[in-house]
Parts: sequence; C-alpha cells; structure tokens
Amino acid sequence: MAKKLRVDWFLFAISATLALFGAVMVYSASAMISLQETKNNPQGATEYAYFYKQLTFALTGIFLMWLLTRFDYRILQEKIFVYGLLALTILLLGLVFLFPPVNGAQRWIRFGGFSFQPSELAKLTLPIFLASFLANKEEEINSFKQSLLPCLLVLAILCGLIFAEPDLGTTIVLCAIFFVVCFSAGAKIRHLGLMVLPALGLFALALISSPWRLKRLMAFLDPCAPENASGSGYQVCQSLYAIGSGGVFGEGFAKGQQKLFYLPYPYSDFIFAVIGEELGLIGTVGLVLAFGLFLWRATRAALCAPDRFGMLLGIGIVTGIIVQALFNLSVAVSILPAKGIPLPFISYGGSSIVVTLSAVGILLNLSQYAGFVHVEEPKPIKPIQRKIRNIRV
Repeated sequence: MAKKLRVDWFLFAISATLALFGAVMVYSASAMISLQETKNNPQGATEYAYFYKQLTFALTGIFLMWLLTRFDYRILQEKIFVYGLLALTILLLGLVFLFPPVNGAQRWIRFGGFSFQPSELAKLTLPIFLASFLANKEEEINSFKQSLLPCLLVLAILCGLIFAEPDLGTTIVLCAIFFVVCFSAGAKIRHLGLMVLPALGLFALALISSPWRLKRLMAFLDPCAPENASGSGYQVCQSLYAIGSGGVFGEGFAKGQQKLFYLPYPYSDFIFAVIGEELGLIGTVGLVLAFGLFLWRATRAALCAPDRFGMLLGIGIVTGIIVQALFNLSVAVSILPAKGIPLPFISYGGSSIVVTLSAVGILLNLSQYAGFVHVEEPKPIKPIQRKIRNIRV
C-alpha cells in the first residue's frame, strides 16, 4: 500500500458546507408548507419541521463522512461485504413494493415516522460492486463474457427494480455510473457501444409506453405555452418563473414567492429554483462553482488512489454525484425534460444526503493517498491506465 497523507479537509469542508447550506435552503423553501401541514398539530404549528429533520440528516451524514475516513477502504473489496451489500440492496428494492404508493410511486420503505429510499443506496452499491469485480478482471477486460456480462446482469437487476417503482431518473444515473466505470477500467469502446443501442431502445420504449412521460417530453419543448403551463409543463414553467424573477442579486433569503404553493416540491426536486429566486444569479453561480470545486477535489482523490480498486470506486462515486447534480440543475432550467431527482447535498431527504455524505467519506479515505504511488511492485497496467494513474491534479 501507499503511504498515507492527510485527509483532504478541503473536500470535507466543501461537502459539509453544501450539506449545511442545503439545510438552510430547505428551511426557506419549506417554512410555509410546514406551517400548513402542522396547523392541526396539538403542540402547535411550526415552520421548522422540515428544517430540523434535514439538519439532523446533514449532521448525521457529516459524522458518517468523518467516520469513514478512519478505516481501511480495502475492506470494501472483500467479497463477503460486496455481495452482502448487493444482496441487501436488491432485497430492500424488492420490499418497497409491499408498501402503498406515494404520489403514484413505490420508492420508500416506511415504518411509522421513519422512511428509507433504497434506490439511494443503489447509487453506492453499484460503484462498490463494479470496482471490486473489475479490479480483479484487468487481464480479462477485453472479454465481454468474462468481465462486462456479469456487471451488466447486476445493472439490469438494479435498474429493473428501480424502473418498476417507477424511477427513470435514478435508472439513468446508474447507467451513467456503469458506463464510466467500465470505460475507466479499460473496456472496449465497441462493447460499450453495443450496449448503448439497446439502452437507448429501452429508454425510447419507456417514453412511448407511458403517456405521462411522453406528455412531459412534448411539454419540454415549450413548458410555458398555454396548453402546457397548467399541465405537463407546470413544474418547469414555475421553476423558470422563480429563477427569472431572482435577477442578479435575488429577492432575498426567505423572500421568494414561487415557493408559496406555486412551485411543486420547492424543498426537494426544485430547490435550485428557490435558490435562483432568493439568491439570484450570484447564488446559483456560487452553487455551481461549489460543485465544480467538489468535482476537482473528488476526481483528484479518485485518480490518485493507490490501487485499481480505489481508482474505479472513486470514479464511480464521483460520476453518480455529478451526473445527478447536472440532471437536477438541467431540469430546473429546462435543458432536460422534467424528472424528479434530488440535488445532491441540497435537496430535502434523509436517504439522499446520508448516503451521499457517506460516499464522500470513502472519497476522503482515498484522498489520504493522493500524491503517493505504490510502495510495492504493482501489476502491469495498460498504457492508457498508466497515464491516468500518473496524473497529478
């Protein structure tokens, strides 16, 4: 193993700041909704219900993020852990269908006041499995049957269960993780290309077979047109109103109007629109720059990992977080059709923020080795992989 350095506390600070900033914006976006929902509460209405929960989730995630810097990440490569986590994730994804749907989707396991979304765990389980499996297939990476086919079967199981919830957004994120990790592992472009075509066909079939998805796609072309503004384009249209009314400096914290029962899910899927309205262009650009800094430091940690497993795991985690962030931001500004997916670190939701911060904890664990190379003799690697491994960010 390589010699340890210090944890990348800059990456830790970026992630913790984003999580705490998200809790503050959840308060602003949910205060009036919280008052409305708790008006019949015997203990009195409160505007802080969502905020207290999100702050608890954020602090729990930050603690786990720090805790995960203290162990040997190679434990994650042990078969008993990898396949145990994979089996648990599949079991939990199956259990969601035993619970009643919420807003037409079965994505949560609920017991009293506790709820958990297994699809968030899948975003961490898949990179761990792919990294562990492909780290040991370096010599067989050109063989589709020996390397990519088993990974594709696992992806199909996870995506099939998540798509059935239904949750197309998370399915796309998992597919992005799969292709980026396999490409980084040295898989043939031809093999990956052959898998893209069926994936696009299934995606087209998902759109055609679901009238409401097709309506959203058509509304995406002009969400604020009269025929769309009160129907399939309503969410995106209200999001654009919010962002546009913020201008350069914004309306001021907690002074936004669109969140007052106009913008759907302002504390979750469309929290970026609330940020745009209240903090303006300066706030939104600042948030994008923060994600840019996160991408830089997280990619550095992944590429400077001391072994193939660490590099692939780090790349998978970074891909999942950044693709999800880009997806959410693109929907909010109508670059992509509307699809419910949370903004990492920022959106309300315990499952999302705790799993995301835990994943960052693994990246921080890898960051301890940045700047060092193997002390022991490494296995021969291909030229393209050698170039990647020698990068110093």
